[in-house]
Amino acid sequence: MSAPEPGTVYLVGSGPGDPDLLTVKATRLLESADVVLHDKLPGPEIIDQLPEDRREDVGKRAGGERTPQSAINERLVELAREGKSVVRLKGGDSFVFGRGGEEAEYLADHEVPFEVVPAVTSAIAAPAVAGIPVTHRDHASSVSFVTGHEDPTKDESAVNWDALAATGGTIVVLMGVGRLPDYTQALREAGMNPETPVALIERGTWPGQKVATGTLESIVDVRDEHDISPPAVTVIGDVAGTREGVLEFLANETNEANEATKEREEEI
Repeated sequence: MSAPEPGTVYLVGSGPGDPDLLTVKATRLLESADVVLHDKLPGPEIIDQLPEDRREDVGKRAGGERTPQSAINERLVELAREGKSVVRLKGGDSFVFGRGGEEAEYLADHEVPFEVVPAVTSAIAAPAVAGIPVTHRDHASSVSFVTGHEDPTKDESAVNWDALAATGGTIVVLMGVGRLPDYTQALREAGMNPETPVALIERGTWPGQKVATGTLESIVDVRDEHDISPPAVTVIGDVAGTREGVLEFLANETNEANEATKEREEEI
């Protein structure tokens, strides 16, 4: 008996976590896929909608158990060669710090057909739902997206914090809660004003969304005071200071959440 024709792997971004922000195509594929390989970042509301017998958790957890990327790659190929339709579901957009590019290369190397399904990245969506535009004609005409996993003090860092400090505009850091003291110090040492506004958005668009604001000098204390933890997005730049002016009318948050957030931010 001949082997089945390989199925297609769909590299799908789930957006920031609110199931209403899934694209129409992503929703259709999740409903029809034979298997969905997911991590934790799509958010519980999206993951819980998937039948347990059609989903596999291949997530990575900070400081805990993790599925090696090599194992995920091999599993995608294995399932596709069984003739299955496979969705690889990632938080945000799978091609923005999501290893979607690595998975695409691996699938191509193993002659497995795949399709990319883009989504809104949390780097834009999380600040937006918190009332913070990453660009603004009065405040920032450029934006830089960087990973916060790297140690800013290492000799061969791929992130040039000195250049970012000199460039101006908005800096959006993903996965940067743990190293917040390192890169905020690196930016200050590079000449960035310590009073530059900074915002932390934890679990943007999720039911448990939290927002805390401060300055480049104070934000580490703010993080600790409000117990901000991953996944969270850091926004550095004047745009982070615009939140206060729109918060009263920001419908993304309930009135109760608005009041609690305003009270916290007034204390800082």
